[in-house]
Formats: sequence, C-alpha cells, structure tokens
Amino acid sequence: MSQLAIAAIIFACCFCAGLLGLMLHRVLPDQHLDGDSKDTVKLVMGLIATIAALVLSLLVASAKSSYDAQLSGMEQLVADIVELDQKLSSVGPETREIRQGIRATLVGLHERIWSTDGVNPAVLDPRLTLRQFERLETAIRNLPARTDAQQADQKTALEMASTIARTRLVMFVETGTKIPTPFLVILVAWVGMLFLGFGLFARVNPTVTVALMVGSLCVAAAVFLILELNSPFSGLLRLPDAPVQYAISRIGE
Repeated sequence: MSQLAIAAIIFACCFCAGLLGLMLHRVLPDQHLDGDSKDTVKLVMGLIATIAALVLSLLVASAKSSYDAQLSGMEQLVADIVELDQKLSSVGPETREIRQGIRATLVGLHERIWSTDGVNPAVLDPRLTLRQFERLETAIRNLPARTDAQQADQKTALEMASTIARTRLVMFVETGTKIPTPFLVILVAWVGMLFLGFGLFARVNPTVTVALMVGSLCVAAAVFLILELNSPFSGLLRLPDAPVQYAISRIGE
C-alpha cells in the first residue's frame, strides 16, 4: 500500500471518529455530558494527547535521522567511487576499461533507482551487482603494477572497492527499516480516541466540522511525512540524484 493511501485511511479514521463524537453528543443523556464528566474526559484526552504527540515527534525525528543517514551514505559512496576512479587513473592507461565499466555500472544504477516509476527494494539489492563488483576486484588485483607507487595505488583501490561494497550493503539494510503495522494501528487508535473526545462535547456546526477535518489532515500529513522519509528512494521526498550525476560526469576523465 502506498504512503498516500495509508495517509488517506488515517485521515478518514480520525475524521470519522470526530463525527462519531458529534453524533454521540446528540444521543447521550445529559448526565453523561455534565461538568464532572467533561473534566474527567478532558484529563484522559490530555494523557492520550501527550502520549500520541510524543510518539509522533519521536517517529518524525527517527525518520528524518534515517533519511539523513541514507543521504550521507549515498554521498560517501559517490565520493569513494570518484576517488577509486582517480586511484585507478594513477595506476596507468591500462585501467581505462575498468573505469569505463565502473561508469557504465553507475549509469545503470542511476537509470533504475531514479526512474520515473520509482524504485522497489529489489532494485537496491546489492546481490544484483555482486558479480560486477567481483569482476571489478579481480580486474584491479590483476593490474600490472610495476612501480611501488602503482602497487600502493592498486592496494588502495582494492580497499576502496571493498568499502564501496560494504557501504552499499549497509544502505540496503537500512532501507528495509519500516514502521511496524501494529505500531501504526495503535497510534491511529490513540488519535482516533482523541478526535472522538473532541466531538463528544461539541455541537454540530460548520466550524467544528472544519476544525475536525483540519486536525485529521494534520495527523495524516504527519504520518505521510514519516512514511516518505522512511522511503528515501521513492515518493515525493526521494533522495536527490545530483551526487550520482556528478560522479558520472567525473569518472573516466
């Protein structure tokens, strides 16, 4: 299910809970709506609101941290690839074919990840390009390094190739981190109880209805933002491809 569909369901649940509260206000006996009942319900609503606000804020902070980690990992990956290309260039002209292969691999990844249709987790699986990285390491290991400087650059290039493979694996593992469905259901239940309480002590009028709609939209937007930040390679908040395009323009020079 898409992030937008989940946000729409959450909006509907919250808004319907508020409308249910408005309906209950009309059918409940007066003794259930007196001052003492109102004070008790407000205290319970305050407790639920505090818990829900704390959980939402923590989820937003966690999702933003995960998004920033993916962005930092991608920038580090691109920097390592550019540096690897420079090291191979210093080894000698015999590395030209290897560097062209690296560029072709990077172009292919860019076309799959930043396609107009988005990307699914399978595209990010490092096992898809495992053989390409194995061939890259083998080709670097078989380079005819004649001087001490070339041997040092060859060793550094091998280490960097291993680092690149490890960084890609870490990014793929972190991309699979999602919000557990039961956790999201419980959070929506808390917020739904809040909107039920909002409508319970209000009379039906356009102002109250619009207020409930706006509040429901805010909650749905917060959850949508959390889900989008947890999917950095798809959706509206997709990671920018500028670093990868920069690497493609630099490799093979």
